[in-house]
Amino acid sequence: MNTSSNSYTFIFSAVMVVVVAALLSLAATSLQPMQAENVRQESWQNILKSINVDVSRAESEEAYNNLITEELVIQNGQIVDGMNPLEIVIADEVKKPLEERKNPLYIAEKDGETFYVIPLRGGGLWGPIWGFISLKKDASTIYGANFDHKSETPGLGAEINTAMFYDQFQNKNILDESGEFKSVTVKKGGGSGQHEVDGISGGTVTSDGVTDMLKNCLAGYVDYLKARSSSHDEDLPVEELEIDDPIEDEDVDVASNEVIENDVV
Repeated sequence: MNTSSNSYTFIFSAVMVVVVAALLSLAATSLQPMQAENVRQESWQNILKSINVDVSRAESEEAYNNLITEELVIQNGQIVDGMNPLEIVIADEVKKPLEERKNPLYIAEKDGETFYVIPLRGGGLWGPIWGFISLKKDASTIYGANFDHKSETPGLGAEINTAMFYDQFQNKNILDESGEFKSVTVKKGGGSGQHEVDGISGGTVTSDGVTDMLKNCLAGYVDYLKARSSSHDEDLPVEELEIDDPIEDEDVDVASNEVIENDVV
């Protein structure tokens, strides 16, 4: 074949495209288990961080198994039977009406105390924000929190993932004195009292996003948690609700609650 001809060039290019695409597909497929494991480990780390336990990725599975005693999905104050909370795409759930949401919940036992760990998902100035927050047995007092973001402005909204910001939430309350849900507000100019924290200077939109995220996400858990709070002498029965799992043929990035596309471009 004439290597200088146009037909040779076209055939050679087509063969190279097919070979490169096949290699990329093989690499992506072979790396998927490793990627999924990294996602799980990061999720375990963040869940544990909300109860003030810092571990490495290598230590995260053992610590998670030791400290997390229950993994639940809650809908309308009821336990949804047969669903794994790590498979819930929170980015999709938070867009639904409150009564239709499936809410992941992790129950931890540490130093003889019970904590409820709740994943969060919302929107900042430039993209999604997310995190985890833990509540004490009274279903109101915040024990720990951590937040992260995809593309907030460094030095401004991106400060939500610093301890200086999220440590403010410790010992704040999501219920008022009468036991009604109030959440916690990130207030520009300085927060005060049991339901406010200081906002981020220059990061008003992201601060408002954290406020909205907390109010929107926590609302789905209040009825279930209040029924099991330490203000009751005994646990109240909750009927289990069986529904179909909506997750099909998708991988879920639990750390950021985003769907991982399986297609290779």
